Amino acid sequence: MLNVLPDWLKIIYVVFAFCSALFFGALKSVLVGPIAALILITGNVGVILALFPTHVAWTVYTLIKTNRFDFPLKVAFLFGLPALFGLWLGLSIGGSVLVGIGYGFFAPWISSFEAFRHEDESNKFFHSLVDGTWGTIKGSCTVVRDFADICYHSYPLYLKELRESPSSDELRTLRFIHVPACIIVGLLGLIVDVPLYTAIAVVKSPYMLFKGWQRLIHDLVSREGPFLETACIPIAGLTILVWPIVVIGSVMMAIVSSMFIGLYGSAVVYQERSFKRGVSYVIAMVAEFDEYTNDWLYLREGSVFPKPKYRKKRIPHSPEISVGGRSSEAKHNAFPMQPPPVMLMPSLSSSRSVREVIREVKMVQVWENLMQSCEMAGKELLDANVITPRELYDWLNAKKGNESAIVGIGLPCYSFFQNLMRSIKVGSEGLVLLDGLEITHLNRPQDRLLDWFFHPIMVIKEQIRVIQLTEGEIRYLEKVMLFGSDPQRMQAWDNGSFVPDDALRAAQLQGISRRMIGLTRGASKLPTYRRKFRHVIKNLIIYSIPSDDATRSMSMRSVASV
Repeated sequence: MLNVLPDWLKIIYVVFAFCSALFFGALKSVLVGPIAALILITGNVGVILALFPTHVAWTVYTLIKTNRFDFPLKVAFLFGLPALFGLWLGLSIGGSVLVGIGYGFFAPWISSFEAFRHEDESNKFFHSLVDGTWGTIKGSCTVVRDFADICYHSYPLYLKELRESPSSDELRTLRFIHVPACIIVGLLGLIVDVPLYTAIAVVKSPYMLFKGWQRLIHDLVSREGPFLETACIPIAGLTILVWPIVVIGSVMMAIVSSMFIGLYGSAVVYQERSFKRGVSYVIAMVAEFDEYTNDWLYLREGSVFPKPKYRKKRIPHSPEISVGGRSSEAKHNAFPMQPPPVMLMPSLSSSRSVREVIREVKMVQVWENLMQSCEMAGKELLDANVITPRELYDWLNAKKGNESAIVGIGLPCYSFFQNLMRSIKVGSEGLVLLDGLEITHLNRPQDRLLDWFFHPIMVIKEQIRVIQLTEGEIRYLEKVMLFGSDPQRMQAWDNGSFVPDDALRAAQLQGISRRMIGLTRGASKLPTYRRKFRHVIKNLIIYSIPSDDATRSMSMRSVASV
């Protein structure tokens, strides 16, 4: 409709829409924001305080029981736990307050602007007034639930894996002679990195502010990026207004992250067994951060700070991630589990158009498709009596640590393997989801959580494609992935599988199954996963209930109450 209007009417419409969305959003933020913020803050803080004694007990018990650390290292961790738990309480409670206020205030406001992208032209103002009211309150409840799942389920799973790691894994040792060096470098990291990171972030924040405004105003004048579509101009205009808040948030994130980056110097001393290398790390991280921010803001290349090398060897079997990611030396100095770039900011390069953004697959689409695939696979296994409704009930009602591994890990792993095989059979370069949607490197969601899984998934997919599995070997992998935790069930299920006689071939299949199970375990700890998977299990239980009306109604009520 807007495309047929004269330009002057378009301008009037856009100005009126922007002012209306601004007013409606502010009104909803005042009315709904405090309620949503109160739910989120009280819920998250309640979870943190209620589980804090349990977290302490779980962590201490794991440190005592694990075979991965020697006695001196365990003692060092135990002495450091009070400080770590103090940081956890302070940052988690403070973060919950900030997130609650930010979500409660901005979510209704943004919903008002998003309403003008609604397809129904006649109801845009109605949606601008209504959208983001009840949805914001429900969203705050969802955030609390996902946070509770992470604290109550994901964290204990991490600890359980640490306790049950085989004793053959590399034993991490600590010599008492390195303890003073670790303490000194950790304190030096705080003394040096925190003030310098703060100074760099504060000094460069005006550049970020004006560079961002310059980019957005350029897009507005030239009708590029988010301003390409007339209906999307109001929300793009909101971006210009809230850009100073984005800058302030980036500076705060840089300051908070600098504490952890400085403390990581102690880990570098431990890994390199060198006090000098730890001091070099503390100095190099300032240069890395300065170089990173220069690259983002299109300032001069490199850094005025020295950047000494702090690695004399590579750590085997560890991902290499560099803060800057801009130079070969940075890659050479990469170290495992290094914190990500700490001055978070949107890209100041030319923005993509709205059409390009719409073509990008969204993370919610990936979750929904994977869960639908899991549900379909579960129904097939139920119909074939491979899994039973009792196992589904056991997983749904399980207490911590007693969940059914066949349902919790085996079922999603089995389903995802079928998804990979379907993608290979159709010759896809990426991953083909249940509804035929293909995810590739070009249209995948720009989500950091997905980045941790997408590349390993593509590697496994290519490995499976290259070795050209036979039908019997595919069935064998399905059996191993579903019943790997229960050898008796695995032997009892006759699905036409074939175990290769060649030892090398069998080792290849075992390696694929282990990597698939490991990826599934990792995905099961992600936010929102458990909530969505519980919904799948409930649907499978309802599917397995007899069709008798009275029995079905009673069973559905009992499932809904869980």
